[in-house]
Amino acid sequence: MQPEGSENEQLLSSFTIEEWRGSSGTKLSRTAILTATSSSLASTRFGTRWGQIWSSIIGAFVPEGFPSSVTPDYVPFQIWDTFQGLSTYIRAMLSTQALLSAIGVGETTATVIGATFQWFLRDFTGMLGGILFTFYQGSNLDSNAKMWRLVADFMNDLGMLMDLLSPLFPSAFVLIVCLGSISRSFTGVASGATRAALTQHFALERNAADISAKEGSQETLATMTGMVIGMLLAHITRGHALAIWISFLSLTMFHLYANYKAVQCLSLTTLNCERSSILLKHFLETGQVLTPQQVSKMEHILPFWASWRRLTNTKLLYEHVQLGAKASSLRHSEILELYKSAKSHFKLAHYLLLEKKDNIVIFVHKHATNVDILMAFFNALLLLSLREEIKHGQTDSHKWMDEHYPIFISKLQSGGWSTERLLSPSIVWRAHWD
Repeated sequence: MQPEGSENEQLLSSFTIEEWRGSSGTKLSRTAILTATSSSLASTRFGTRWGQIWSSIIGAFVPEGFPSSVTPDYVPFQIWDTFQGLSTYIRAMLSTQALLSAIGVGETTATVIGATFQWFLRDFTGMLGGILFTFYQGSNLDSNAKMWRLVADFMNDLGMLMDLLSPLFPSAFVLIVCLGSISRSFTGVASGATRAALTQHFALERNAADISAKEGSQETLATMTGMVIGMLLAHITRGHALAIWISFLSLTMFHLYANYKAVQCLSLTTLNCERSSILLKHFLETGQVLTPQQVSKMEHILPFWASWRRLTNTKLLYEHVQLGAKASSLRHSEILELYKSAKSHFKLAHYLLLEKKDNIVIFVHKHATNVDILMAFFNALLLLSLREEIKHGQTDSHKWMDEHYPIFISKLQSGGWSTERLLSPSIVWRAHWD
């Protein structure tokens, strides 16, 4: 039998262990090498203590595995989002200063109960406004996350503007601050909902919770910085109304620009009504599918009332599609037309299409799935896109759906698009037919 010491010498003739730091295999860095023999232990360390401390600090603000754990548009979006957040918190100090002045802080004639009641009324109307906004638009925020993100920040700017205006109109003070609070309540609902949708978009490794937590750290840092700068600005401009307004309006313009740039950076892979319309139109023309980055540059992110379409009174293709119509609104002739469709082209489908002037109305079956709804919407877009060809008998839309639609969906999936569902306004009305 071989002695134990001799066995250890053979085992420890040369044994090396490397130490690596990092939470993802694609972002590991070697920090040390340990080499052991039977009589000695040698170690070699890489990096400095300050480097390790800096890595720990960075880890509090970026998701684990960054940048491979998030989408490429995460960084530019966060940069612009931080800038707009910084602008918001600086302006918040100016508007809060004006609001407290209007309530009567610092004046001997002001009463505690009066100031408390005004503040309570302001918060109460804001909460009520948030509930009403959620009731009317809560289920539609996912379908146009980019647009609602811009709307949310615009409403926040409007609320701050009203707070700044409130001291100028003492007789209408309560009304102005309540309207400002309602405006900001829309911001809270829309911003929170769209942020949840964007977090899911950024999460490549199902790390939405980590991204959300690090977003909180980034926002906290921006808040602290903005508050410090805002207090300095409020102190410098105190008593100078012109300087306050110039500072506020300049920061507001920058805030709107930063928000627009942040939203413009996003390349969402989900299918909403407009992105679906852009993709189908390009596929019909070229037989190819656009990438999310290409579609991002083509889609409209400004609300309808803030864009050129308000002036020209024109509609985009997808705006001619009504998804989820009421069956009780049908006339007798329209029901007969739907009956013919149900007996022929849509016999196996969970939807029916009906042409009404320049629009296509979709009746969704009560058992229709998300895949059926997506197919129905693309079918309606196809009818609108090929209306002239169909009218002259050059194209059969039903034949196209049978032959080319599966190929189209396959190419969308290969191009990185999520085809599980259509992000659309909620479908309230459905139908059932035999």
